[in-house]
Amino acid sequence: MKNTLAKSNQKAIANNKELVVIPKNSPDGLRIWAQWYFDHAVTTMERSRKEQRRDLDLFLKFMELNEKTDARPKWTPRLSEAFKEHLRSALHEDGSRQWSDRTINRVITHLKTFAKWVHGLRPFPLGNPMSKIKAIPVTNSLEIERALTTSQRRRLMDAVDLLLQIGGLSKSRRRYAGEKERPKRKGYRPYRNRAIIYTLIETGMRRRAVTAINLADVDIEKRKITVEEKGGMRHAYQISREGLSAILDYVQKERGLDNEKWNSAALFLSPCTNPHGNGRLTAIVINQIWDDVCKVAEVKGKTPHSARHAMGRYIIEKTGNVAAVQRQLGHKNAAYSLQYARITDEELNVVLDGR
Repeated sequence: MKNTLAKSNQKAIANNKELVVIPKNSPDGLRIWAQWYFDHAVTTMERSRKEQRRDLDLFLKFMELNEKTDARPKWTPRLSEAFKEHLRSALHEDGSRQWSDRTINRVITHLKTFAKWVHGLRPFPLGNPMSKIKAIPVTNSLEIERALTTSQRRRLMDAVDLLLQIGGLSKSRRRYAGEKERPKRKGYRPYRNRAIIYTLIETGMRRRAVTAINLADVDIEKRKITVEEKGGMRHAYQISREGLSAILDYVQKERGLDNEKWNSAALFLSPCTNPHGNGRLTAIVINQIWDDVCKVAEVKGKTPHSARHAMGRYIIEKTGNVAAVQRQLGHKNAAYSLQYARITDEELNVVLDGR
């Protein structure tokens, strides 16, 4: 589609780094516009682009089903409102909602950006069809409820320290019956797993960011880990001495063996016994490591993101400073950091019961 954007009889506007031109006589279907949009306006990372494509495709399928066309002039404010209501009312077979309010708000945000871009190049007959579509109010209190408690944090860190001795033992009890101790699996990496859990808990980093850390990103002197986050932005996380020590233990005792095979820039590596991949871990592996440690620690219902929420709560409790939370967690909008100043239901009950 790119080669169709350099003809005569054009309207042009500046968009980010390049001049976008749309031929007046070009096809006017929204699927073609979506392709131009991704070619010329979307600059985020590939995983974010895939998410945006899915969200736009969700709307386009709805439009094609109801309007029997994807013609740009047919996208009106009423159609946008109908799409929003469709998302809110769609149910699974078991009666549960198909899309949560947060997911719907994400879809609306992507559609707003797309509609504004199209409207700037070729105005819609009835105006920008997304300009008056509002996001669904969503409370942030549930996020706080998901944070690790102080007790859960302590149990997780005790469990991951214990795994240095008991982790990775062969699961075949029958094969090694009578022996004092079952051998450890060759591909098990206790120091790596320990360092990953410490990194999650002691920085508040997202699990996908953990997979993106390179060895060169770790500044030992300043106790900082600078990593590429959502949207391609780089953010520097401070890490505690204990967390940094766990990373150094892994680098000194395990990483070198695996790096002989992978020769990778990644900090955390797959074991050299793994026949697949390029050495860099995936978010799924981070989940598996987290779940294994939670099982030993007897911590239920918590995810790696619970550690991020716990870091936000910890900084607020220690400093009372929302800006400190924003700096550590990398929130662009301070409203996301402000949520950690809220009180949980359990904390409120303690206050009320103590009257």
